[in-house]
Amino acid sequence: MTQSSPLPLGARVLTAGALALPTGIVVDGWVVIDGERVLAAGGGTPPERPSWSVPGLVVPGFVDVHVHGGGGASFDGGVRSDVERVVRTHLEHGTTTMVASLVTASVDALAASCAGLAALAEEGVVAGIHLEGPWLSPRRAGAHEPSLLLPPTLEAVDRLVEASRGHLRMVTLAPELPGALVAIPELVAAGVVVAIGHTDATYDETRAALHAGATAGTHLFNAMPPLHHREPGPVTALLESSAYVELVADGVHVHPSVLALAWRDGRTALVTDAMAAAGAADGDYRLGSLTVEVRDGVARLPTTGAIAASTATLASSLTYAVSVAGIPLPDALAAITSTPAAMLGLTDVGVIAPGAYADLVELSDDLEVDRVMRRGAWVPLS
Repeated sequence: MTQSSPLPLGARVLTAGALALPTGIVVDGWVVIDGERVLAAGGGTPPERPSWSVPGLVVPGFVDVHVHGGGGASFDGGVRSDVERVVRTHLEHGTTTMVASLVTASVDALAASCAGLAALAEEGVVAGIHLEGPWLSPRRAGAHEPSLLLPPTLEAVDRLVEASRGHLRMVTLAPELPGALVAIPELVAAGVVVAIGHTDATYDETRAALHAGATAGTHLFNAMPPLHHREPGPVTALLESSAYVELVADGVHVHPSVLALAWRDGRTALVTDAMAAAGAADGDYRLGSLTVEVRDGVARLPTTGAIAASTATLASSLTYAVSVAGIPLPDALAAITSTPAAMLGLTDVGVIAPGAYADLVELSDDLEVDRVMRRGAWVPLS
């Protein structure tokens, strides 16, 4: 479409003080929206009189590929009302695409949850499923019930893939477990991204998993051996590879200097790893089968004091990455939009580009979320 071409009937134009495009942030940007999708975008004079003019910076809708809950609810069980509550809570903070993460449970329970979530994925409520367990190291269980952790088997892999009906996007596993290096290519062949996490793996074991087909690291630094100059472990193996790495930018999981040190443009995906307390008050919550205490916004297991997910949103993660860790705004924006989308092969979200969904967020000068559009419609904010 050129600026002289007539727009399709019903197409609308949005102009913005600034617009985050794949090529960079442009001043005086415009977007043409046709139904649920972007028809065209650019800078300068818009092709037609705008339907909306917003003064702030407009960016792609945020993409969270590792999130367990929010608003007092979680994805466990795949219950429609709970899922919609989680999605709505994060949507009001700018997250227009969510992959539903499940914590460790029995294979039977996970299969049932996957079936429920698959139905909602088919409706576009969530963008897929992430299994964070049960194939994790008992030594690095974190907030997962150790008694439910198992080595992966092809039978269990095939069962959960089948239950997900093509919507299993990512699996986190510990590559040192028996059977892991056999399960990884099986998952990859099914179109699943394998992420290394909750692991006690050595550097060499991590490299073997990457060679077998793993392409990501789950919440880097957390629930894995620390970086050591004689035992480089999974952190070094992941950072020196072409793998994507998740980082949780909430001021609890990773020190801001470490976040900045580990940053890799185009390969860093900020995730919330949020549990039910995100967007809700302090109190006691459930994370899978475990009780979690949330005090001053920090979630911990009462028995061990271990960090138990987060209460962050991607909006707060963006502010933290820019204002505290010193990440340049365009790089931080990519880490909550285009990079996580690319990590999981989500081709029509995370960018403002022709053919993508019209998922837009208007940010204020201090990076607060002012307006949210999902699939061409403004979201009423409470």
